[in-house]
Amino acid sequence: MNNTEIVEQTIAFVKETLQGAEGGHDWFHIQRVFNNTLLIAKDEKVDVLTVSLAALLHDIADAKFHNGDETIGPKLANDFLSALSVDVKTVQHVIKIIENISFKNSLEQAQDSQFSSLELQVVQDADRLDAMGAIGIARAFNYGGFKNRELYNPSIAPKLKQTKENYKKSNAPTINHFYEKLLLLKDKMNTETGKKLAEERHHFMLAYLEQFYKEWNPLGIKG
Repeated sequence: MNNTEIVEQTIAFVKETLQGAEGGHDWFHIQRVFNNTLLIAKDEKVDVLTVSLAALLHDIADAKFHNGDETIGPKLANDFLSALSVDVKTVQHVIKIIENISFKNSLEQAQDSQFSSLELQVVQDADRLDAMGAIGIARAFNYGGFKNRELYNPSIAPKLKQTKENYKKSNAPTINHFYEKLLLLKDKMNTETGKKLAEERHHFMLAYLEQFYKEWNPLGIKG
């Protein structure tokens, strides 16, 4: 089986597996991350098969929808790729990317011991871009609605510099998520292409928040 066939089989597998998934983590999210990955990869010396498979499989079993279990996704990906007879080195690299891609893992204290590769950086940037801008805003509120969270509550301040565990347990209003994650992503981008693309999306989110607060409090009442 050649690389094109492997990618096509993976796309079919992901589409089927994510049927009925929450709207911010469904096949269309995967497709956008996959496309962003290929766009960024044009300017980086990476193994295209590795980044393609990692992008397609990075959310095959997102831990937040599986009682926080972070082992299910990597195992599913490993079993699937092994069944396709993908070479072991590529499979291991893809699994490492899946295990290290998420924002919450960047909150861990022991940064130096974490896995890193240029392929991870490319897919990570592609995934983070989809959490920014117009689509990032739509995904944030879609997930907030899915979890029945408040849109905004002026009495609940965002919690900055959270640990991974605190971040995972958060049930704060969706607006807080902008300050706890979305607005932090611009400065966490790895590649030059990722940084350029993130800039516009970041400014769009700032403009959105300005408009949101203006509509929330049209009289400008303080307190």
